[in-house]
Amino acid sequence: MMLYVIFGFFALVSWLVSRQLKSKFEKYSRVPINMTGAQIAERMLRENGVYDVQIRPVQGNLTDFYDPTNKTVNLSEGVYNSCSVAAAAVAAHETGHAIQHAEAYSFLELRTMLVPLQNASAKILNTIFIVMFLGSFILPNLLPMKIALLIIIAAYAVFTLFSLVTLPVEVNASQRAINWLTNSGIIAGQTRDNAIDALKWAAYTYFVAALSSIATLVYYIIRYTSSRD
Repeated sequence: MMLYVIFGFFALVSWLVSRQLKSKFEKYSRVPINMTGAQIAERMLRENGVYDVQIRPVQGNLTDFYDPTNKTVNLSEGVYNSCSVAAAAVAAHETGHAIQHAEAYSFLELRTMLVPLQNASAKILNTIFIVMFLGSFILPNLLPMKIALLIIIAAYAVFTLFSLVTLPVEVNASQRAINWLTNSGIIAGQTRDNAIDALKWAAYTYFVAALSSIATLVYYIIRYTSSRD
């Protein structure tokens, strides 16, 4: 029951933060500037001495990301061709990740190293839950509860570590974005405040994910320590 409360609470908080983020993005998408998101990304890369990263448009809304495997800044439809404060903030943020990569920013390198481990943990966790389900209804004692809980704890420990490492990566990318946009004269005064506000709400999504992962990990640790099986 407690697990459902944890999931429900953080799902609600995540939904509220995502809704507010979309609202902020829509609001600041109506504040014009004189450059598109793609132009900002290109200029920011060039001025930071990065010439081996491509800028690509991708479908969707707020689907922007930097892919270190092929060195591409991928900008969503509402960012790539848009001349707005919101587009500038998002484009500069994702470009900040590319610059982190070029400079071998330690937390980004650690997060990249953790990706295969996190993916493997997710697959293992799904398998464990399936086995536990079968054990409850079809094959009793298929997997001892203590062992299952240990595996779940290990998986959520990886998820939690990944979430915590992600926080400085995202905050640093936003700081790079705001500093560069300000120093380049693209934003100032109110538009700077708008960009900071937009990136602040984007950061909240990562804080909520980290807190959710920590809470779930603690829950399973408590279950393990109190289990008699």
